[in-house]
Amino acid sequence: MFIDSAKIYIKSGNGGNGVISFRREKYVAYGGPDGGDGGKGGDVIFITDPNMSTLMDFKYKRKYVAPSGENGSGNNKYGKDADDLYIKVPVGTQIIRDDTNELIADLTKPGQKAIVLRGGKGGRGNAKFASATLKTPRFAESGEEGKELYVRLELKLLADVGLVGFPNAGKSTLLAACTNARPKIANYPFTTLYPNLGVVYHKGKSFVMADIPGLIEGAHRGEGLGYDFLKHIERTKLILHIIDVSNPLSDPIDDFKKINEEMYLYNDKLKEIPQIVALNKIDALDASSIDLDDISAKIQSFGYDVLKISAITGIGIENLLDKTIEILDKFKLDVEENTEDVIIYNMPKEEETVDIDIKNGVYYLSGSKIDRLLKRVNLQDENSLRYFEMILKKSGVIDMLKERGFKDGDTINVRNFEFEYYE
Repeated sequence: MFIDSAKIYIKSGNGGNGVISFRREKYVAYGGPDGGDGGKGGDVIFITDPNMSTLMDFKYKRKYVAPSGENGSGNNKYGKDADDLYIKVPVGTQIIRDDTNELIADLTKPGQKAIVLRGGKGGRGNAKFASATLKTPRFAESGEEGKELYVRLELKLLADVGLVGFPNAGKSTLLAACTNARPKIANYPFTTLYPNLGVVYHKGKSFVMADIPGLIEGAHRGEGLGYDFLKHIERTKLILHIIDVSNPLSDPIDDFKKINEEMYLYNDKLKEIPQIVALNKIDALDASSIDLDDISAKIQSFGYDVLKISAITGIGIENLLDKTIEILDKFKLDVEENTEDVIIYNMPKEEETVDIDIKNGVYYLSGSKIDRLLKRVNLQDENSLRYFEMILKKSGVIDMLKERGFKDGDTINVRNFEFEYYE
């Protein structure tokens, strides 16, 4: 089954905790602090795999969590950094932040990486807090929590040539005639429910051709199958527009205009992609019922190359491939030179808040900044509480309290934990 979109949850690894430890050696009565730092948590990294062609794997697994760093230990031993989590995706995958629709990365070549979430930093051990005035620190930091996101994966096929047209125009038949691909073919609309890819070899050259499921009026609004597959046309270097000229119930010129209108309403930039128009099924024509030369002249007047073919009998196929290669050579794009090997996404920093509420002489602290500081200390431990007081002062929170009338000896309440503060 061809799956071209998925929503998944990703989380980078937590940093390991710093440790509280003191040197214990024979004949050393008072060893100094030797608690080591925690290791860094694992990053979440997406990497393209040329052997993948669908997002099917993400249909069954939707949660990806990187491992956490190891805790530090005594004797100044640092915890081991965690391994990064690599998530394989097909070439052509876009990674989109689900809550803001921000495009994080567009992965368009094999082996390309996107570092989306960085792992949390390891907490510092008590050895890092020793100073001339604090010789025996009895506190350490907890590791930083990893970051989390919901992201959408959107796969846009990387094909040189995209076949477009109304359902049953003969696109699948043409793909089968030009390549070794074996798409489902039948004489009714919407035979193709998923894009089909094939490699065309012609006169010593090759290119990838994609059969895009048939479009209908309103496709750009999500009607029919069109909305799901219009996106696959955006990456193509050339559009082969297939028109069934054998259907007595339709007007080839009208069909041509409608398909182009649907594409351009979806994305106006599709006008920049060169287009060849192939009048198909000429083998089934009654010569007296339609004037092919007149149809060709009208479409050519819009600035397009027009060729007459029969995908089922092979009439005109060689000329069509010759013209295709001629245009591809003119518009050849070198993706490798213009694409970064590694994309690094930096999550925007959220504005930190400090909320102060005064009730009965008690100063209640809350807000995102306070929550961040709390995550790295244990308020139940007296030494850690002293460290917490230090970082409240260093981060400017105490100055904010003083502006509200706070003074030495007043009580601070942090998430229902109360203590008296003295400088």
